[in-house]
Amino acid sequence: MTKVIYHISGFDCPSCASKSEAHLAKHPQIEEVVIDFNNDRLFITYKEDELSIEEIKAIIKEVEDDEIVIKHLNEKKEEHHRFFDKEMIFILIRIIIASIVMALSLTILNKAELFWYAFGLNLFGLLVISYDVYFEVIEHIFHKEDIVDEHLLMTLTSIGAFTLASITRDVDIYFEALMVMTLFQIGEIIEHYASNKSKEAISSAVKLRIETANKVHKDSVIKVKPEELEINDLFIVSTGERIPVDGVVVEGNASVDTSSLTGEFIPVSVFKDKSVLSGCMITDGSIKVKVLSKYEDSAVSKIINLIENSGEKKSKADQFVSKFARIYTPIILLVSILTAVIGGAVTGDWNGWVLLGLKMLLVGCPCAVVISVPLAYFASLGLASKNGIVIKGTNYLDSLVNLKKVVTDKTGTLTKGVFEISKVEAVSCSKDELLEYLIAAETLSSHPIAKAIVSSAKREINVKSLKKFEQIPGFGVSVEFNGRGILAGNKALMEKNKISFKEVSEYGTIIYIACDNKYLGYVVLNDSIKDESYQMVKSLKSNNIETILLTGDKEENAKHLADQLGISMYKGDLLPEGKIKCLESELDKHYTTAFIGDGINDAACIKEADVGFAMGAIGSDVAIDNADVILMTDNPSKVYDSYRIAKIARHTALFNIVFALTIKIGVEVAAIVANLVGQPHIIPMWLAALTDTGLTVILIINSLLILSRKIKNKRV
Repeated sequence: MTKVIYHISGFDCPSCASKSEAHLAKHPQIEEVVIDFNNDRLFITYKEDELSIEEIKAIIKEVEDDEIVIKHLNEKKEEHHRFFDKEMIFILIRIIIASIVMALSLTILNKAELFWYAFGLNLFGLLVISYDVYFEVIEHIFHKEDIVDEHLLMTLTSIGAFTLASITRDVDIYFEALMVMTLFQIGEIIEHYASNKSKEAISSAVKLRIETANKVHKDSVIKVKPEELEINDLFIVSTGERIPVDGVVVEGNASVDTSSLTGEFIPVSVFKDKSVLSGCMITDGSIKVKVLSKYEDSAVSKIINLIENSGEKKSKADQFVSKFARIYTPIILLVSILTAVIGGAVTGDWNGWVLLGLKMLLVGCPCAVVISVPLAYFASLGLASKNGIVIKGTNYLDSLVNLKKVVTDKTGTLTKGVFEISKVEAVSCSKDELLEYLIAAETLSSHPIAKAIVSSAKREINVKSLKKFEQIPGFGVSVEFNGRGILAGNKALMEKNKISFKEVSEYGTIIYIACDNKYLGYVVLNDSIKDESYQMVKSLKSNNIETILLTGDKEENAKHLADQLGISMYKGDLLPEGKIKCLESELDKHYTTAFIGDGINDAACIKEADVGFAMGAIGSDVAIDNADVILMTDNPSKVYDSYRIAKIARHTALFNIVFALTIKIGVEVAAIVANLVGQPHIIPMWLAALTDTGLTVILIINSLLILSRKIKNKRV
């Protein structure tokens, strides 16, 4: 199977995209298809051979008459969403023509002797304002695909009202028929505007792309695209400019705003030998940077790809909306017909009850729910990204709502991971020799403890003297240093290699060192707890979410940390496979269990959990591949923020559904009661149409307001 991602645009609404998605899914060459309307993405998993873009467009054309544009992602250029394009302007012209016709009908032509003039003029006006909707219905009937939708409801309503006006010679009902379609087209413009506005707002929320870089070329500086920078190239970034690719400062110093990546608004000072990430802005100063990663491998590129492709995995609410529209719309059609037929048969007032049935068709349109609910989840992804959290799909928001357990690693997750050597105990060599062998063993390791040892010891080893380096997960490291075999790690590493040693019991992380299978001694390292760890545990506990600590560190160290943080369940002395077994025992189909780790050493657990959090690891390919949620900082309290954002998404979606259905049912009941008491004019047809259009706009705005929400940690 092959998965291909395309850029797709041109759909008027999510419903159109959903219909096209369902039709594409029936193709024999396609295993799975997802159209992400909000991010303009088309994800297709092919069983064997790929379809050409023209073939995909032809399949979509069978159910959708919008002008669809499909491109491979590498062909897509940066686009700005135009709020009012030629199509929208043309609709505005048609609305103006229909409005003129309605005005003439109600004034000059509203006389019995001029009825046929009114008939002709209103027929012209109806065709001008409605022809595209009618054409859509005819296409659906011709292709036998999703015949019952909002277009059919509007067609039946407008034609029904026009026919009723012609039979009764009531010019006022002509006005109703044209007003219905005019309001529908106004709604189309507003929805089109809101859709583009939402994309623009969310794009701005994660706006990280950099257009140019100031490359140092010989004795001058030239402007190049970030994609043209190669590893070890030099570039300059000054105040007000964004860092184009990941690198290390070689000259100068500056204050850097990292909020676009991390959501943290306090500037960070950078200077020589300090690493910097792409997408961050220089607020003061100027630095010369050496390129460490190409643009496609840089943090900014990874984040953009994650956010833009997050729509591939849809939430249950998205899936519900698609099913809801397919079931709800035919029910509304059936109820409206039965109301007209039964009411007309019982009362004999066929004209009044048919008109009521047409009003019910209008009120019942599903647009408000179909558009606003997926938008609520999409906006929540934008809110998360603004706060330094990348959620790889709206389906994970559903999972986070049911969060009951958070299983966490210790080192670098709850603690700062900044170890300092607090004790050196040499047994069969000098302390200097012991430290030299330890640094030699840890120099090539990427583990936080290894980096801390090298930094704390303040010594350098010639890497050319190091050979056969091996990092042994859960044990430690081995390396050949100047022809001698060095081992450094925990007691399990000594036992595994059958090295005779004396186990010691001290608070802190103990690293045992051996050379040529002879025990040399040990060092003790101590770490400190992050302030945010206290906040995370307390915040989760206040929401009845349990925190569980799993660590490869000693049992007594795990207990000490758990007692300080208020964690009731913990386990220490765990190898990676032991962590996975403990995690699996906590998984339950009735609720969500999350795991939070550094994204490198805990990759297996991150992947195994219902929701895996990788913390402060946007530069790690392992984190990108395995994590469901990526926290761009080393702040564990962002786990709780993710939970709160998931709650916001769920509550907004539920509110939109309940509010829309309550208003619609209320208006329909009011219309029926008005008919029964002989006052049908209380709810005219144009008001019924306005109920649907206005409700859609209100709920779209409610979903977009998520982007302006502030996520601040409350002190518990």
